[in-house]
Amino acid sequence: MNVYPLTIQLGPLTITGFGIMVMSGFFMAGWSMQQRLREQALNDQYAWDIVVAAVIGGLVGAKLWYVGLYGVDRLFERAGLVWYGGLAGGALAVILNGWRLKVPVRFTVDLAAPGLAVGYALGRIGCFLVQDDYGIPTSLPWGMRFPEGLPATTARNLSAWGIEVPAGVDPFEVIAVHPTQLYETAVMLFVFWLLWRWRANSRGTGWLFGVYLMMAGTERFLVEFIRAKDDRFLGSFTLAQAASATVVLISVFVVTHFAKRTKIVPEKIPVLALPSGEKGGKRG
Repeated sequence: MNVYPLTIQLGPLTITGFGIMVMSGFFMAGWSMQQRLREQALNDQYAWDIVVAAVIGGLVGAKLWYVGLYGVDRLFERAGLVWYGGLAGGALAVILNGWRLKVPVRFTVDLAAPGLAVGYALGRIGCFLVQDDYGIPTSLPWGMRFPEGLPATTARNLSAWGIEVPAGVDPFEVIAVHPTQLYETAVMLFVFWLLWRWRANSRGTGWLFGVYLMMAGTERFLVEFIRAKDDRFLGSFTLAQAASATVVLISVFVVTHFAKRTKIVPEKIPVLALPSGEKGGKRG
């Protein structure tokens, strides 16, 4: 199956499927946090404070990580937003914003855990729509060809990354590859479903975020084995797998450390005095 990028041209403005899905991911993450705050009768404006901080910090961090890997000359490329850079930059911006508002970090990261999963899932659909971050060649029936990918999935481009292609194939032939973006979307939507079901758990604040880190790190570590990449530094292992392994190790500590800790309630998100049965939804 040949798949082409989704672009919408509005005069001089080009809107890509990637941009649409990234913004959708931020919106859904904000919605999930807003719902959780309303369930606790807390000021739901904090959800959108987190989203704004995450958008700014995440985009800056994702691009800086990419530039750090591939050089300053790649700064203005259409591609080049690395998830771990986005996570680091977004997390730093969100934590600094919470510190400014005197909201406990543990509360903020637990609140954000389901939203991180659904936001990532939708963002990977954006990668699919812009033809980036695909997998290695496959003969499976759902393999997809990206003639206008970043780069196109031609035998020559894949070979340049050190990826094995079928013998005797014309260098300019477009080869079917694993749609790893969609694999990740499916897995992380399932992770979101689990985290949403577990949001009212009896464990300490911070535990849910640890579970998110564990699942997200494991998913990324595994999918990297079939990603088309040129940053494999130890056999078949990539730099992203090194980062994923580190995240999983951190998650083990977070999950075990906070499993039996107490729940905490932030002091700087006003608890709204509402009639019985109503939910909070306006700034205090």
